[in-house]
Amino acid sequence: MNILGISAYYHDSAACLVSDGKLIAAAQEERFTRKKHDADFPAYAARYCLRAGGLCPGDVDYVIFYDKPFSKFERIFEAYLAFVPKGFKSFAMSMPVWLKDKLFQRTLITEALNEHLGGDNDWSSRLRFSEHHLSHAASAFFPSPFEEAAVLTMDGVGEWATTSLAIGRGNELSVYKEIHFPHSLGLLYSAFTYYAGFKVNSGEYKLMGLAPYGEPKYVHLIREHLINIKEDGSFHLDMSFFDYGAGLRMINSRFERLFGAPPRRPESELTQREMDLAASIQAITEEVVLKLAKGIRATTGQRNLCLAGGVALNCVANGKLLREKLFDDIWIQPAAGDAGGAVGAALAAYHLMLDRPRSIRSGDSMNGAYLGPEFSQREIEESLGKAGAVFTTESDEALINAVAHALVDGKAVGWMQGRMEFGPRALGGRSIIADPRSPIVQKQLNLKVKYRESFRPFAPSILREDVSQWFHLDSDSPYMLLVADVTSTKQLPMSEEQEQLFGIDKLNVMRSEIPAVTHVDYSARVQTVHKTTNPRFHRLISKFKELTGCPIVVNTSFNVRGEPIVCTPEDAFRCFMGTEIELLAVGNSLLRKEDQSRTLMKDYRTCYELD
Repeated sequence: MNILGISAYYHDSAACLVSDGKLIAAAQEERFTRKKHDADFPAYAARYCLRAGGLCPGDVDYVIFYDKPFSKFERIFEAYLAFVPKGFKSFAMSMPVWLKDKLFQRTLITEALNEHLGGDNDWSSRLRFSEHHLSHAASAFFPSPFEEAAVLTMDGVGEWATTSLAIGRGNELSVYKEIHFPHSLGLLYSAFTYYAGFKVNSGEYKLMGLAPYGEPKYVHLIREHLINIKEDGSFHLDMSFFDYGAGLRMINSRFERLFGAPPRRPESELTQREMDLAASIQAITEEVVLKLAKGIRATTGQRNLCLAGGVALNCVANGKLLREKLFDDIWIQPAAGDAGGAVGAALAAYHLMLDRPRSIRSGDSMNGAYLGPEFSQREIEESLGKAGAVFTTESDEALINAVAHALVDGKAVGWMQGRMEFGPRALGGRSIIADPRSPIVQKQLNLKVKYRESFRPFAPSILREDVSQWFHLDSDSPYMLLVADVTSTKQLPMSEEQEQLFGIDKLNVMRSEIPAVTHVDYSARVQTVHKTTNPRFHRLISKFKELTGCPIVVNTSFNVRGEPIVCTPEDAFRCFMGTEIELLAVGNSLLRKEDQSRTLMKDYRTCYELD
């Protein structure tokens, strides 16, 4: 039984293949088109999934779309009516698009399948639609290692639901409780993302990274005017401060008057005010998440919790939830946003629609999120040769040794190995890596390699067996979705003068033995590296530990700001030549910057629209 899952037409479109209940492949369309958050039909991703499964289009039994367009249209139409006359302009502008593309999405998807996968396959008879939050919940529960669990889904909005509770048992999954639009924790967070001058559906993680630089000075204003939070975590927003219900913009003039200023202009200088706003909405988000979780534990009695939806990418809130020890264990879908809806839709079809049994794997069934394309050594060498690259081909041992020594020497290394990751995080398949002990790496990587804002933190990838010695964490965190503090034994004391610093001035203070991955509040977004899921990355970090005593490397995604994570050897070489990355390892091919032709170097800063 072969099921193709599809997520598309909003943001982060993706495709996945489930064969006989096993997740074979999954990828986001942006990685192929090189267009960040590409929302178009995932033609390249779908073709890749079929290739990975060795299938022809005719071998696909079902295509499952991740939400129900007509239900979404019903919600938008009713929202416009609720906000008349303010919503009329937005209604008039969007209705032609909805009538042409969205409302008749069955036809649109069928036509896309015909165009991109072959027109003689009767796609319409095999096309089915899931429900948005059910897709999210299925993406969290079915790949999890739990026989039974509560599932909390939190995002902007699907059809109607913005927050939902489901219970999963075996191959069954039922939604029991929902909070409906316009009351949305995800959209509240996005409103502050917009107000702080970042892009909605893109900059939310920047707001989370900015929060430790600020103080939660606006929490009382948010609680008093914007959101009413009940003890069980359910909440209600005062929509008189927001415009997203009418489809115009996130906030209105009343919101601006409440906080005393218009939104920050994008790319303008960040002030203490934005940092305090970030800290405030982060504190509110954590309060809601913790209260929801406590309510779920009390009312369901479930001992395990699964998380999905865009809010589940808030790894700071996830870390605090884990430390509360409300549940025996927590599992978070690594592609928690809309891209992961493709996986959930396919798995929901297999287990719920077809009532097929579920097999549970130790750890989980996501294969470490390494579900994207991989390239043979021959393909790598052919691609690099066509690109004009100068490289050597090394044995496994020589490659690991050379890269580890380069890290010790302070070099930034592009690391492209094995299958590409599915989801927003680079996990050692498509990563830029560096020495976490360096006091200058964080700033240099941001400004000279990533070309992004200097305040943004980097993550540590650490050997799973060593994690508790360096962080207040003693559990798996393979998907970089949990934040934990550096242990006190690795922290460095601050002087009285340093303690008095505010805002971005905190950035240059060394706080631990691993300053490149220690945020200003002593926290870090941890990835535990497991020998079974990524043996080559594990070997590299082990070699670095042998040389330095430190079982950690800096790990950031292999791209620059506004660029999707690299997918192919050609992508990796372009990024290598357009940045100050000094060494590139693609498979067993090793490339040194000084060996390359200067004619192939380019100004990479302006190649992609800023995110």
